[in-house]
Amino acid sequence: MKRIITYGTFDLLHYGHINLLRRAKALGDYLIVALSTDEFNWNSKNKKTYFSYKQRKQLLESIRYVDLVIPEEDWNQKKNDMHEYHIDTFVMGDDWKGKFDFLKDEGVDVVYLPRTPEISSSKIKKDLYDANEVTEESKLSHDDLDTNPTRK
Repeated sequence: MKRIITYGTFDLLHYGHINLLRRAKALGDYLIVALSTDEFNWNSKNKKTYFSYKQRKQLLESIRYVDLVIPEEDWNQKKNDMHEYHIDTFVMGDDWKGKFDFLKDEGVDVVYLPRTPEISSSKIKKDLYDANEVTEESKLSHDDLDTNPTRK
């Protein structure tokens, strides 16, 4: 069995994430996702997530390409993970190209997959922020809508 691992935050899950997971799984038989914990995101990446670790883990576990989700708690665990989980291939988006080549010394293939260029969690956040700055109309609640066609 060929085992693949990838790492990430996977906040605001979108089709770019799904593309990465699908392509990673296609490289082997068993895909492990090391999901950055809230503490790791904040303390080491200065990144606040919208969804909690528990919520992001639940989302990832519902994706058919993902076989196991484990916590990523620090940058240094990768070498150990390669051995503990008997990894054959380490996969990341190509925006990390070269950053994890040292894992080849642990006996794994290192693959950098092209990102889906038009989408990212950062882009989603920016687009939503910009859209809400432009118009107040998008702030309707469900209570403001009449969905009964017989009342028209």
